[in-house]
Amino acid sequence: MDTFIFIIEIIGTVAFSLSGAITGINRRYDLFGVVFLGFVTAVGGGILRDLLIGVTPPACFQTPTYMLVAVISALVFFIPAVRRFALRSQSIFDLLLFLMDTAGLAAFTVVGVRAAMNVSAEFGAPLLAAVGTLTGVGGGVMRDILANRRPYIFVKHIYATASVIGSVVYIALCRAGVNDYAAILLSIAVICLIRILSARFRWNLPHPDTTFEDN
Repeated sequence: MDTFIFIIEIIGTVAFSLSGAITGINRRYDLFGVVFLGFVTAVGGGILRDLLIGVTPPACFQTPTYMLVAVISALVFFIPAVRRFALRSQSIFDLLLFLMDTAGLAAFTVVGVRAAMNVSAEFGAPLLAAVGTLTGVGGGVMRDILANRRPYIFVKHIYATASVIGSVVYIALCRAGVNDYAAILLSIAVICLIRILSARFRWNLPHPDTTFEDN
């Protein structure tokens, strides 16, 4: 199981690092800025999770592999052919960002819930779901703030909601006695499916029709 979880975490790390790096490239950041943005996106949610549940130092500092994978993944976008393809058009950029964000969100949400469960069996479902969601969306929020744009989770399709639902599904499956492998894969599938359907049918949470104006 440890190897399986490690693979899931690496998939999430690569996906989120790439999403941070492509955002940095699109914002015309230099090498350090792109790598830093990829790094923060990849490990930010996990750091917040570990601080919340009392794991110190955070896992990414205990296992440097995650940091190394995040940095190497971000550097991929400095390969000219990759960069030209990623920024070929707005539609390609949006698709790549969507795919990488979805993969990272699904992987880290489930890993986050599972990590909280391993720390204490006394954590209730609301706290577990909150930890899973924070792990899934934390890095992306940091990325968008550093990139000086509105956080993606608040404006584009169903994002944090998919993480919450995936967390609840994983918790319910575990408490129903479902095999952990199956619970992990099913929960990841649920999150990915919600994200794909929300993009396909343009599902969004309600937005206010008006805003206050200064007089």
